[in-house]
Amino acid sequence: MDCIFCGLIREGTADWVERGPVACAFTPLNPLAPGHTLVVPTLHHADIFETPPDALAEVMALVQRVAEAARTALNASGVNILSASGPGSEQSVPHLHVHVVPRWVDDGITTWPAGRSVHHVAGRPGARLAEALAPGRQHTS
Repeated sequence: MDCIFCGLIREGTADWVERGPVACAFTPLNPLAPGHTLVVPTLHHADIFETPPDALAEVMALVQRVAEAARTALNASGVNILSASGPGSEQSVPHLHVHVVPRWVDDGITTWPAGRSVHHVAGRPGARLAEALAPGRQHTS
């Protein structure tokens, strides 16, 4: 496997914020803001669809701790939590990763999409999701 994040974890060459047996956090080479951190599962899982629920819970718990650290240690007034999964999402590295981007009022960046999708789904998308999540339905993970 030629995963860049697995290589960083294996070689220990990242700028580590935290390293754990299930989830770890490091700063990216080109941060969007001071303190921008990537939180990833320690084992390779390509995206949210392939990540076991227990590993995903550990990743999200670390995301929350990094966000709180950004608020206390960097005096950030907020954070953006960003992640992409799957080919239609513009996922840049096929290893689940969650960006925690510290934010300050008037910091000069924007992270919210400027436009809306042109894709259409028949019927009521929310109702279709609710049906897929209903008890008794087969859930894959």
